[in-house]
Amino acid sequence: MEVGLVGLPNVGKSTLFNALTNAGALVANYPFATIDPNVGVVSVPDARLAQINQFIPTEKRVPALLKVVDIAGLVRGASGGEGLGNKFLSHIREVDAIIHVVRCFPGGDVVHVEPQVEPQRDMDTIDTELMLADLETVEKSLDKQRRLARTGEKDAAAAAALLESCAEALQKGRPVRSLMEKLRPHERDSVRGLGLLTAKKVLYVANVDEADLQGQGPLAQAVRRRAAAEGSTVVPVCAKLEAELAELAPADRPEMLKDLGLAEPALDTVAREAYHLLGLQSFFTAGPKEIRAWTIPRGTVAPRAAGVIHSDFEKGFIRAEVYNISDLLEYHSEAAIRAAGKMRSEGKTYVFQDGDVAHFLFN
Repeated sequence: MEVGLVGLPNVGKSTLFNALTNAGALVANYPFATIDPNVGVVSVPDARLAQINQFIPTEKRVPALLKVVDIAGLVRGASGGEGLGNKFLSHIREVDAIIHVVRCFPGGDVVHVEPQVEPQRDMDTIDTELMLADLETVEKSLDKQRRLARTGEKDAAAAAALLESCAEALQKGRPVRSLMEKLRPHERDSVRGLGLLTAKKVLYVANVDEADLQGQGPLAQAVRRRAAAEGSTVVPVCAKLEAELAELAPADRPEMLKDLGLAEPALDTVAREAYHLLGLQSFFTAGPKEIRAWTIPRGTVAPRAAGVIHSDFEKGFIRAEVYNISDLLEYHSEAAIRAAGKMRSEGKTYVFQDGDVAHFLFN
């Protein structure tokens, strides 16, 4: 699953991408420095790996991974093709969720596509272009479903009614995601099948300067107000500073973080929030070779969780022996967990929980 970095040109998307992935994407002080999307893989920081390692010795610890796509900046008129907008919008259509990067640092030497930095206006620009593109998609599909309904095509009337709800929301300036919680599961699947841009969940990153690392200044507060109204999350990040941190040797980072008054890099929070935004969770396997976090969607049953490790595990699944990390912290070994009756034997209908540690038995 992929999360895409979206925003106006020169708001810090590529700098943030570089800091997240150490991928060395082009960062330049002019619009559209990114044309083709850069793709990188990000480790999702998880303290539970170290907690398991306290009691189970291993050769290596492997965190969960997240794919991040750096998408070129959108400008006003993108939905009509301005600034290669159609191409860039198609890149957004392919990702599963959006990280909307909003510039919250003053002009300085970094050019901006607008005369002044105004987060509310910038967010409106992006939202408007995404909604206009979605409205065009919805209206085309709606015309088709209405024609099919007139011929008596089964389910066409229901599909048309769903599309009319989406069109009405977009015409009123509301993203399609504002409807998703009210829809039935099969309706959500239908909406997702359209690839609507505003149906995707959004995490806002307020790209602040070094004087406002906690994001309490007026520019970042504008982003917070907007996100709160939508029920979305905001993470303040100084992308320039995080890029410098990422370039340091791991042993040197704690001292710089301490000097800045930070407990951890802000990018750790971004990665975790993006992981949760995608509806993902981790279960763990632990042994002498490695302790690994495996990525699964919430609600995954045991055989499918096993299949993430290897398809043969899913095909020949017999059962899973499962305990939670909290059990390991209490009993300090798998043998003690088993002796206390906390090692559970789970079958094919078991739904894996975040933080489960598992051994799979398969034929």
